[in-house]
Amino acid sequence: MADKTLVCKDCNAEFIFSEGEQAFYKEKGFENEPQRCPDCRKAKKQQRNNNNRGGGRSFGNRW
Repeated sequence: MADKTLVCKDCNAEFIFSEGEQAFYKEKGFENEPQRCPDCRKAKKQQRNNNNRGGGRSFGNRW
């Protein structure tokens, strides 16, 4: 397995999908290669986390 050069679907930058990352993906059972570069993945994850914090209704126990 050799390193692969992929293109980010968000910023169109090229990034390396290393041999080690490929092995990790395979070990975890992931079938798809990453679609985003590490910076865009980090930004997307942070955006998801921010959307899940305090931005909606509270569904606490009312009884």
